[in-house]
Amino acid sequence: MLDYLVRLIPLLLLVCGLAVFSLWLYRRMQPGLSFGQRERAVRVIDAVPMGPMSRLAVVEFAGKRYLIAISRGRVDRIAEVDAPNFVLPDAE
Repeated sequence: MLDYLVRLIPLLLLVCGLAVFSLWLYRRMQPGLSFGQRERAVRVIDAVPMGPMSRLAVVEFAGKRYLIAISRGRVDRIAEVDAPNFVLPDAE
């Protein structure tokens, strides 16, 4: 029994270590997550659901902010403003 536990514990630690390492590597390779963040060309500033299949979103791209309506199979631009002149009400 003791021989079995002596072999089991290192193998269990190895499997747990490989699982943690694979999760860390997965997050490192994913852009936009907390690890390995990179500069993105498009940023979603805010999104508000308007119903079960639609929402309004503010998207920043190339120094401008766009208000877009997103619904099933369709995206419409509603408004456009320069990003530096537009401040969200709750931002300080």
